[in-house]
Amino acid sequence: PGFAPLQSAGTPREQARQLVIDLETRGKQAFPIFVSILRDTGQGDLADLLSEACESPPLQPVDVKPIELDLGGETRDKSVSALESVPVPVQDTSDKFRLHPAEARVLLWAYMCQVYDLKADPCGYCLILNNVNFSRDSDLSTRAGSNIDCEKLEKRFKSLHFNVLTRKDLKAQEIVWELQKLARLDHSALDCCLVVILSHGCQTSHIQFPGGIYGTDGKAIPVEKIVNYFNGSHCPSLRGKPKLFFIQACGGEQKDQGFEVESDSPGDEAHRLSMESDATPFQAPSGALDEPDAIASLPTPSDILVSYSTFPGFVSWRDRLSGSWYVETLDSVLDQYAHSEDLLNMLLRVAHAVSAKGKYKQIPGCFNFLRKKFFFMCK
Repeated sequence: PGFAPLQSAGTPREQARQLVIDLETRGKQAFPIFVSILRDTGQGDLADLLSEACESPPLQPVDVKPIELDLGGETRDKSVSALESVPVPVQDTSDKFRLHPAEARVLLWAYMCQVYDLKADPCGYCLILNNVNFSRDSDLSTRAGSNIDCEKLEKRFKSLHFNVLTRKDLKAQEIVWELQKLARLDHSALDCCLVVILSHGCQTSHIQFPGGIYGTDGKAIPVEKIVNYFNGSHCPSLRGKPKLFFIQACGGEQKDQGFEVESDSPGDEAHRLSMESDATPFQAPSGALDEPDAIASLPTPSDILVSYSTFPGFVSWRDRLSGSWYVETLDSVLDQYAHSEDLLNMLLRVAHAVSAKGKYKQIPGCFNFLRKKFFFMCK
């Protein structure tokens, strides 16, 4: 209750400043209570740092004493020459550097200013586009196992306080309409936006974000176009707020056999026959490409992160029985670490786990233009 006014303090920076003021003016118990709240919300490392800093006394001034120098094998009297009596700092080497409580609070303020502020509930929309069945003339196969991915992510992002919207089997133009509809909503009272795309994919010409995804009619949409619907120019109510994209689709048709390591993960051989990829051949677009000087006129893609299931140019593997490697691992990592780790750290865990799977290799990656750390809302 004592910290309730923080929510009305304004911007995240102003809220951080108000928190520092509260901690300094609301009595001796304010700071211990706050540290306890940090522990309860999964910020144990920060709580430990602040606790140690504030429980230890400030570092005392260094005791400086003159010593006698043994010059030429003889001990000279200190009064012989001022040059021969040299001040040498003497300090107990067991002392450790400690922060003053005020310095610790400044550290806390700086930390809070580097984290996206998620206080709305729901914190934002999550649009999941799940393409499973494709038209015959598209020459694209049915994506068996994708419904499993979709169900996992629906449940996961609902638990992370997103308003989840799911759309299935959309043609390319229908995908565009759904994205534009989401971008045109008023996100002023929300703190972020998330888009998940489960489909076949391909390589495309690009400037900022590689790859493309297919509608059920076999027409491709560049990822770059998808992302740009939500940039600061096209979606003003999301300016300064994190916009996250998770794409389970191939970046190309190359199969990565990797290099020799100790062993494959147990059970990989049994799953091999049920594995499929979301790959399709790359076709360069007709017409002239953008001129180099056109890049300078593009809006800066700030506060955007695009997570890909595979490295550009390579296939992304999906199991007909258990879903894709990427989504299965992402869901597991979010389940275990979303309460305590930021998004980039969790994506490293996903990349590490997926890269260890199977005969043919796959490694997820991301294009990160976030300005701060992103922590999911966990309650």
